[in-house]
Amino acid sequence: MKKLLNAPSDLVKEALAGMALAHPDLLRVQFDPAFLVRADAPVRGKVSVLSGGGSGHEPLHGGFVGRGMLDAACPGAVFTSPTPDQILEATRAVDGGAGVVHVVKNYTGDVMNFEMAGELARDIGIATETVLVNDDVAVENSLYTAGRRGVGTTVLVEKICGAAAEAGRALADVAALGRRVNEHGRSMGLALTPCTVPHAGKPSFELGPDEIEVGIGIHGEPGRRRAKLEPADRLTEMLMEPILDDLPFRAGKDVLLFVNGLGGTPLLELYVVFRKAHELAAARGLRVVRSLVGPYITSLEMAGVSITLLQVDDEMVRYWDAPVHTAALRWGV
Repeated sequence: MKKLLNAPSDLVKEALAGMALAHPDLLRVQFDPAFLVRADAPVRGKVSVLSGGGSGHEPLHGGFVGRGMLDAACPGAVFTSPTPDQILEATRAVDGGAGVVHVVKNYTGDVMNFEMAGELARDIGIATETVLVNDDVAVENSLYTAGRRGVGTTVLVEKICGAAAEAGRALADVAALGRRVNEHGRSMGLALTPCTVPHAGKPSFELGPDEIEVGIGIHGEPGRRRAKLEPADRLTEMLMEPILDDLPFRAGKDVLLFVNGLGGTPLLELYVVFRKAHELAAARGLRVVRSLVGPYITSLEMAGVSITLLQVDDEMVRYWDAPVHTAALRWGV
């Protein structure tokens, strides 16, 4: 295992310290328990948006803390859910009196711990709402989930809900918008290589030199099947066809197309995938009106790609275009 770390047990803490030093204008870091909040938190009278999950998926979630997106993020250990006390203390730290929306990926530990923290927050007078993201079409149940996994649509929910909250929308409205985004988003990914969790010191699964895993989870969970490596266009079809068939997306609708790298995939290759995915969407009569390409939900150094397609309406597009100022996303500021 070759990684830029000191001791595996110190990895998350030292990375958080680095984020605090790199982005003092955007965020503050609390270490015990660990969470990040936007630099000006709490913002009085504004709904706050909070998310979190295991580390190793950066820039998700800490890279999205800042004006126009997340008010707070709770990083667990690598591929491990944050604890209820982390989530509760982060909720307290960002509550500006208008309530807090929790954006939760559908993994059993995340769901349980956010649910417990939400109950504790309500017990002390903080109104909370939960948006559960379960957009992965690859498998119905996985090693970490009951039901579909939450993957690429998470970033889109966080951006759109964050903008809606920044614009002064009420708690129930922000949560309802996030649920609508989730309902209209579908994702699927594939892995070319495994990743190595620092504490384990060995690859999380094995692939032959000419093998890929189709429908991989972001923790390295098995997907639909093993397959042989094929040209990029055929691999893109393997992901897009189940996505397009699942909603189903209707001809004439506007969509946002998000091609995500899993950590070890060059941007050059992601644009090859985007080109074919755009072609396949257009062949179904869809209009790609917004796009995002890059490594925004990673799995450490895993080589691979995921595709997310979101059927958008005017409100979603308006909030997608709104200014954002975070470490990973900055536009219109």
